[in-house]
Amino acid sequence: MDYSAKIDESLQNLHDEGRYRTFIDIERRKGAFPHAIWRRPDGTDKPITVWCGNDYLGMGQHPHVLEAMHDALNATGAGSGGTRNISGTTVYHKNLESELADLHQKEAALVFTSAYIANDATLSTLPILFPGLTILSDALNHASMIQGIRHGNCPKKIWRHNDTDHLRELLESIDIDAPKLIAFESIYSMDGDFGPIEKILDLADEFNALTYIDEVHAVGMYGAHGAGVCERDGLMDRVDIINGTLGKAFGVHGGYIATSAKMADAIRSYAPGFIFTTSLPPAVAAGAAASVKHLKTDPHLRELQQKHARILKDRLIALGMPVDDHGSHIVPVHVGDPVKCKMLSDLLLENYGIYVQPINYPTVPRGTERLRFTPSPVHGPKELDALVNALDDLWSQCALNRAELTG
Repeated sequence: MDYSAKIDESLQNLHDEGRYRTFIDIERRKGAFPHAIWRRPDGTDKPITVWCGNDYLGMGQHPHVLEAMHDALNATGAGSGGTRNISGTTVYHKNLESELADLHQKEAALVFTSAYIANDATLSTLPILFPGLTILSDALNHASMIQGIRHGNCPKKIWRHNDTDHLRELLESIDIDAPKLIAFESIYSMDGDFGPIEKILDLADEFNALTYIDEVHAVGMYGAHGAGVCERDGLMDRVDIINGTLGKAFGVHGGYIATSAKMADAIRSYAPGFIFTTSLPPAVAAGAAASVKHLKTDPHLRELQQKHARILKDRLIALGMPVDDHGSHIVPVHVGDPVKCKMLSDLLLENYGIYVQPINYPTVPRGTERLRFTPSPVHGPKELDALVNALDDLWSQCALNRAELTG
């Protein structure tokens, strides 16, 4: 076996399909977000505007967050020093979990090193707690949920995306007394559409199923206190396990579940992904807790972000751009070709100083390649004008289709 040749072949396949991913080296500067510096391969620097970040509200720059992190860093040093079971649980971790449990109005929360790990560890552990468990998973669930279900090595059934009639059919095929869990998301980040949460919960009640919802693209963004779509719709108390992230709207790092005290105790006691992982640095936990606490009482950033997303969608749609509009804060613009999608991304960066990564397979199905824009409260009129004008120019230059406008 020529291992080097096989690596070359695998990488060349990605290049040939237009799916090879390139890291863009950027330098974020405190107080300047969404503006940053692109450190180019030739050694020169170029100012850019970041349009694809997940720091949805700019909380990674917020003074309260930075102050809390500085204070914790000065008080404790850098790392946590161990796993949660062995010296890695600090007052900062406990405070963060208390803030998250309060946010979601649950008895307990459990913090992981990322929301990916939280999904993987929790979903793979549930079959240990409930022998014979069948997991019913939405077809467009995140890769971390799919991975967790696979690692759980239990029966699974995939229901068509957001199709509750199909979910009902699958539930009817399982013994009513057998353990079962429905896994789904509140906002699907590539299209920006919402899950039919209330209908799913009604089915869970009818068929005696546990529920697991991923709210990573909604926490901080929706609801009176930023707890997500379930809070907005008055449904948090009906969901058994809520998964969230600290690395998107909260602007820091980490992931978590919020659930009953008994469930949290069982997951922390059985999940290898929790037991054998060094815990978050105390400074990170402190910053995340400060962000969660702040957003509970400050809806202004959420409101402004939604306003900017609405403006961007309306302006792009008016130009005939193929925008998916499901009412969320995510703005996907469909290209439908991986090579053209990468080319548009490169041209936006090089010629206009606009940074947005192409979204290609396997993140989205082939033929649905897109540019995914994430406006924030600090993407103001100047930034919006620059983006809309650049896309208008490039759409014409690249001979891409526009919708026919009527009226």
